[in-house]
Amino acid sequence: MPFHARAGATRTEVRPLLRAAARPRPPPPPVPAETPVKFARPVLAATALLAATACGGNAEAGPATAPAAGSATVQLRLPDPGNAGVLAVAKKDGSLDRALAAVHAKVAWAEAPAGFAEAADALNSGRLDAAQGSISTGLLPLAGKPGFELFGAAQPDPIGEGILVKNNSGIKSVKDLAGRKVAVDAGGTGEYLLLQALAKYKVPAEQVQRVRLSPEQARSQFGIGEVDAWAAAGEPVVTELAHASAYLVTSGFGAGSDNYRVWAVRSELARQHPEVVRALYDYLREVDGRAQRDPAAYLNVFTSSGPEAVSGRAKDVRVDVGRAAAPLGPIQEADAVRLEKVAQLFAAQHVTPSVVDVRSHLLDVNSLAGSAR
Repeated sequence: MPFHARAGATRTEVRPLLRAAARPRPPPPPVPAETPVKFARPVLAATALLAATACGGNAEAGPATAPAAGSATVQLRLPDPGNAGVLAVAKKDGSLDRALAAVHAKVAWAEAPAGFAEAADALNSGRLDAAQGSISTGLLPLAGKPGFELFGAAQPDPIGEGILVKNNSGIKSVKDLAGRKVAVDAGGTGEYLLLQALAKYKVPAEQVQRVRLSPEQARSQFGIGEVDAWAAAGEPVVTELAHASAYLVTSGFGAGSDNYRVWAVRSELARQHPEVVRALYDYLREVDGRAQRDPAAYLNVFTSSGPEAVSGRAKDVRVDVGRAAAPLGPIQEADAVRLEKVAQLFAAQHVTPSVVDVRSHLLDVNSLAGSAR
């Protein structure tokens, strides 16, 4: 059922509505929890060799995976997290640095990219070592010759993404989008969510006009009514629901979204320092679970005032979205199948010229060197 944040809804009303939307979470696929991914290529071959020779100094193995005692510390370049999220807490309390110390690594905070496309450029150029995004935003970078691989994923956000419409739009269902204009980010999450929703509800994609805009342009055009709907995720959804001027005609869950949140790592780092990647993953998986249980503790980490802070309804919505989110885990076979479905949809709708080979860029994090080396 579509989730509605009604006009004039009070703060206490918004929270139960979000929880109600989150309640029917999609059941896990009927496969064992640790079903390994069927990799399209032996992505871990070099990593395994390096891990095995970390202490042996084999010249054919390339750089050692773990610095010996007294050697230089590995710098792990991550995007600056701002004022919210698990990395913001990690930056403030030093907990990630403590976790990485066991593998002779330390975080170096770098300028945060505007989106995952920019993060992919930074990974390819070596300006970042790891970053997170979504599989929908990652497909176009993966379609080239990326210098990164995906090492962790979280199931799609059930209520923090979807298709926004104004309260007075008259749009009550996805079918009502026929003949309308919908703002999307080209080749990104918005375009995927719209196409997925149209496919699920059997609305021909050519009957809906996709208007490809930047987030700033989409916000403006949606606000003045130049577009009838806005397919979006994250901050735009939180802001619009908090203002109670719009609602989700379908959420990610309602659309049957396979838009996983993913973590990417620079391939060279995974080959040379698999133990650092594993330590990062172990840390993220643990703190993601904490953040899901207590999302408010991961908001306003450095300041509770100013433009970076959230309060009131916006904070309430973020808490509910955070509580409904799934924590990070390894990429299992069932996850890989769903990631491939996103690639297949983009190819079928000519967003990409062909189906992107997602499997060839998946890293089996459970096969990496252990975090306590």
